[in-house]
Amino acid sequence: MSMKAVLPDTVISLIEGAPIVEFATVSAAGVPIDTPVYVFPADNLSHLAVATGLSYPAKAERARKISRVGVLVEGSEDQPVVLIRGIAAVRDQDLQGNALRYLSETGYEGLAFGLDWSVAREAVWYFTRLIVEIAPETILWWEKPAAMNGQPHVWRAPEDTVFPPSDPAPEGAPSRGSKWPERDWRDIARDGMARNIGPHLSLMDAEGFPLPVRATRWEFDGERFLLTLPPSIPWLGDGKASLTFLGLETFVGDVTRDGDSYRFAVERALPQLPMMQDPRRVLQPDAELKEALLGRLRVETSRRRQEIPVLPEKPPALTRLAMHRRALAGCKQPMATMQK
Repeated sequence: MSMKAVLPDTVISLIEGAPIVEFATVSAAGVPIDTPVYVFPADNLSHLAVATGLSYPAKAERARKISRVGVLVEGSEDQPVVLIRGIAAVRDQDLQGNALRYLSETGYEGLAFGLDWSVAREAVWYFTRLIVEIAPETILWWEKPAAMNGQPHVWRAPEDTVFPPSDPAPEGAPSRGSKWPERDWRDIARDGMARNIGPHLSLMDAEGFPLPVRATRWEFDGERFLLTLPPSIPWLGDGKASLTFLGLETFVGDVTRDGDSYRFAVERALPQLPMMQDPRRVLQPDAELKEALLGRLRVETSRRRQEIPVLPEKPPALTRLAMHRRALAGCKQPMATMQK
């Protein structure tokens, strides 16, 4: 079913124009983990799609194993806030097609820092992508952020809806390769707080969907995070959770709730992908990082019995909605600092 048939124009406009969403999956340990990702809805709005590099496929593999996911779409202070409970389907049976699809939805210029395509096209470690298609099961929306003190509007898919399954999981053991650098989580927390941007907390709801939402107030006392969140989010108040600052500093731990206040006790910080710390390294990593990414890519393509994609001499044309997003953003998207 197309979301165009069931949602108001303001919500449709937000979804079609949003360059980035919060995408939450569930780990094998039952922890909801949120990452900001570039989003590209189907032209008819039957589903949303997000992607991750085959060299770092963790969130796509989480979605393959546990298909219940959450997506948060935000805009300006005058636009709606949309929270989607979705069923994910991972697409990785045509890696060549995925690379071309991703380029047609995102372009490459926002990552290139002036590189010509003749050089950028060598970055197969980035453009070889797993795509996750998300069909909405429930959509919640508020007219704007200030309205989140009240209850949301709700749409639910018909009970007889059949959700597409993921492609079969590849054979063999996943790539391990070099581990990304790890730091003391308290130092990483201070980096996150210094951004002065509201972090997103993700918790599970009663039906097992991971739901991310932005904190309205946040503090760090040196040992834990103290958060205030809108009161109308339909999730469980306590339990396993993650907290992320733009996907750059991400923590997992346990939350306890007291009214609208949440106390987040950190268990650990997730490893920080080097390219996230310096977006210029996305298409031009140093030799050590490049070899680590290519090593993982070789293993993952082999597991799928496919070749590493060959990128064309000219990038594919942008889709209608990709051109729409670019026009709204006023610059060449995606934003490199929000890509994983």
